[in-house]
Amino acid sequence: LAGARADVNPDEVATVIWKYFTELGSNAKETVDQLQQTELTKQINTLLKSNLQSVSAYAEDLQERLVPFATELQARLAQDSQRLKEQIRRELAELQAKLAPYADEVHQQIGTNIRQLQAKMSPYAEELRSRVDSGAGELQRALEPYATELRDRLQGNAESIQASLSPYADRLQEQIDGGVESLKQHLAPMADELKAQVGQSVAELRRGLSPYAQEVQDGLNRQLESLTVQMEKAAEELRARLATSSEELRAQLSPLAQELRDAASGDAESLRQRLAPLAQQLDQRVGQTLEAFRQQAAPFGEAFGKQLVQRLEEMRGKLDSGAAGVEDHLELLEKEVREKVSAFLSTIPPPEQ
Repeated sequence: LAGARADVNPDEVATVIWKYFTELGSNAKETVDQLQQTELTKQINTLLKSNLQSVSAYAEDLQERLVPFATELQARLAQDSQRLKEQIRRELAELQAKLAPYADEVHQQIGTNIRQLQAKMSPYAEELRSRVDSGAGELQRALEPYATELRDRLQGNAESIQASLSPYADRLQEQIDGGVESLKQHLAPMADELKAQVGQSVAELRRGLSPYAQEVQDGLNRQLESLTVQMEKAAEELRARLATSSEELRAQLSPLAQELRDAASGDAESLRQRLAPLAQQLDQRVGQTLEAFRQQAAPFGEAFGKQLVQRLEEMRGKLDSGAAGVEDHLELLEKEVREKVSAFLSTIPPPEQ
């Protein structure tokens, strides 16, 4: 199956494995073994079948290799998790002890980094607001002629209105779909730009703290890696929230086209009566829907900036106390799982052409 490997998203496979690991973390061990491994296998098979659109020797080979790998990896996670948890706890305690004589300097350095991050995030938040406003404005301007056209159509005879209504509704839906896709493409790069800024901020923090932690660089590196994972995850969450809000916008606008199709399917005599209110309300409903989208999506940038600052504050607290949180090792473990799944899939030979 040409290109089949590309159809299997490593993140989706890793998410299935990670989901089972985190769900099992709060369960008794006796519930973990064969039953859960069978369920994990079932989920992996379902995932493969939904992604690989046709059956082939390659698809079967991929399934035969991936299921045992996923089952084995999930079984190893509990041991790896405990090992990583103990390692982080030990490293953080050592790091805190080494940094204690420089507590004021460390506080000042992280405080400086927080202020710098806030200053850098402010323009990004404004840029996101601007992109949301301009994207919503472009879509609104693109839909405005449809309300005028619908009012003009009502001046014709009932039969011609009815005959032209369905194609008109199709064009309106196409405009909605195209506008939403354009909006998504306009907003998506923001997450990549923010991830790049995250990398810069962590690099600056590393340079600022390294002189105080020369004997415990591994512990510092681990904490900064955890911080990077947290911040990059926040950027991916921002990307997902923007995409979700855009799809919600599509779902709220699409009923307008469907209402027109429904009106076209009725009797010609009452067509004007059914269409008149929609023609009058079309502009208003589009405007209200887009304004609701603006109100929802525009503040995402500010929320993202606050989230990053909170992560830095939490790191400062951990360096003060020497106590690691549950999230520290889980985030690093999840990153390791995703890397292992991606590496495993890359080793499977491509299908023969």
